[in-house]
Amino acid sequence: MRVLVTGAAGFVGYAVAALLIEHGHQVTGLTRCPASLLPTGVQRLDGDLRIPDTLPPALAEWDGVCHLAGLTKVRESRTAPLDYWRTNVGGTLALLDRLASARTARIVLASTCTVYGEQVTPISETAHIAPSSPYATSKLAADHAAADLAAAGAIGAISLRAFNVAGALPGHVDRDTTRLVPKVLAVQQGRASELVVNGDGTAVRDFVHVADMAAAFALALHACEPGIWRAYNVGSGHPSTVHDVIATTETVTGRRVPRRHTAAAHEPTTLRADSTRIRSELGWQPEKSSLVEIITDAWTALTSQ
Repeated sequence: MRVLVTGAAGFVGYAVAALLIEHGHQVTGLTRCPASLLPTGVQRLDGDLRIPDTLPPALAEWDGVCHLAGLTKVRESRTAPLDYWRTNVGGTLALLDRLASARTARIVLASTCTVYGEQVTPISETAHIAPSSPYATSKLAADHAAADLAAAGAIGAISLRAFNVAGALPGHVDRDTTRLVPKVLAVQQGRASELVVNGDGTAVRDFVHVADMAAAFALALHACEPGIWRAYNVGSGHPSTVHDVIATTETVTGRRVPRRHTAAAHEPTTLRADSTRIRSELGWQPEKSSLVEIITDAWTALTSQ
């Protein structure tokens, strides 16, 4: 299959593109920066979804699209909401416009569990939608746009609602220290003095290994059906507190994590996935998503560079 991966130089996009190459697909990676690193075998296409004139007028030469380009920081979105709407909604609309013209059969979108807000967990796809940040509302709007285009018969679309993606591939790490695992490992590597914990450290998150997230994209790409949009939650289902992440990091790295506590952030106290739908319908399994393996892989990749 000929596949276009947007955001192919990003943390998850890189993993998706690499896995598709491994599976024998012909992969083109759309990136904004000509100097960004792409996996071996991925052809480069320079362009910016926020500037439609930089994109091909149609996408007929690709059989499918994995759409991972976008802005992803919840707290940042509250101070720059229009940037998130321009990128996550405007960029998705530009892509869908070209897909509609090309009649390309399938698109898999990187969505987010934050569209659910704070819920009784585990959260299934039938849960009430209650986005509480511009990031979440912009991603939900992108989901709706894809669903509406699919309903018109132009495409088949799947939105993968990721929980907390972490871990690493060899030679490719997550350096976004606004996220918990990269931040705590930056502290352990001496690139930050301490970990600032928002609240008492009992907030619960559901971590999924980036390799398992990439596998979900590969499966979803084949599962897209023209005229149908479907949402799937992607998470391990295992609850991990901030304290759990700290304790596991100390075990993996062999030393204490320096830390201090501040007031709790305005965020859900618990986010945990019910991934029954993607397991039963697509056969996906979180094979690498134990907290120990996630942190070990991230630490190994970071310290081997």
